[in-house]
Amino acid sequence: MTLPLQTIQQAQRQSPLPLLEQHMLWGHVLGVSRAWLIAHDRDPIAAADWQHYHDLQARRLEGTPMAYLLGWREFMGHRFEVGPGVLIPRPETEVLVTHVLQNVLPRFQHPRILDLGTGSGIVAISLALECPQATVVATDVCPTALSWAKKNARTLCGGNIDFLQGSWYDALSAQDTFDVIVSNPPYIAAADVHLAQGDLRAEPTQALTDGQDGLQFLQAIIAGAPQFLRSEGALWVEHGWNQHQAVRELMLKEGFSEVRSIHDLASIPRISGGTINL
Repeated sequence: MTLPLQTIQQAQRQSPLPLLEQHMLWGHVLGVSRAWLIAHDRDPIAAADWQHYHDLQARRLEGTPMAYLLGWREFMGHRFEVGPGVLIPRPETEVLVTHVLQNVLPRFQHPRILDLGTGSGIVAISLALECPQATVVATDVCPTALSWAKKNARTLCGGNIDFLQGSWYDALSAQDTFDVIVSNPPYIAAADVHLAQGDLRAEPTQALTDGQDGLQFLQAIIAGAPQFLRSEGALWVEHGWNQHQAVRELMLKEGFSEVRSIHDLASIPRISGGTINL
C-alpha cells in the first residue's frame, strides 16, 4: 500500500494509539527524541517512514507489547534488549535489585551472587554493574532467554557474568556456593485472569506462571537455597502481592533467620528474604 506524504501532526490525529505510544513508535522509526517530534510535528513524513510506522501500529493494535516493537525496555537506567520469548522487565523488580545492593551486598567484601531464572539478565547485570567486585552467575532453563541475557551482558558490562542453562539449581555443580541468591521467578497463578490481558498475552507463559498456584517455583528455590548458600548467606526473591506470608513461612521452614518482606512504592509487599546460618 502506497501512502501519501503527511505530517506527524496529521498522523497523530488519525492514530487510535495513546499519544505516548505514538511518540515512542515515531521516535523509533525516525531515530529522534520526543522533544524533536513535538518541535517538528508539521514536518512532512516520507512515505517509507509512514509505512514503517503504520506496520508497527498495526502490530501494537493486535497486542504486541511496546517493548517488543521497540526492541528494548529501560531498567535501572539502562536499556535492555528484549524480544519475543523473553519476559519484559518490570519496574517493580528494581525493588529487589536496590534492596540487595544497599542492604545485602555491603556485608561481603567480594560477594558471589547467583541469579536464578535470569530472563533478559536485568537482575544479574544490574548487580554486576553496581557491584563490580562481585562474581555473578546466572541461570535460566530457556535458551532464548539466555541468548538475550548474554547479548545484554556483552553490551552493558562486557559479558562479565557466567550464564548457565538449566532449571534453577540443576545448572550448578554440587560444589558451587554463593553469598547471595536472588530470583524473580514465575509466580502468577495459572488461574489468574491477568494472564489473558494486556502484554502478558504475548509474553512467554513459562516466564509468568508455574502452571499451578504460583508458589511452586518459589518453594523449589527456597528449599534448594541452603545447599548452595555459604553461612550467613542471603536469599531474596520477588513474589506476588499476596504471597509474602507463604514465602516467609517457607523460608522459616528451611531454617532461614531475619526473614522479612520489603514493600514497593505502592505499599505492596514485593520481595522477601532472609539469612541462612549453617
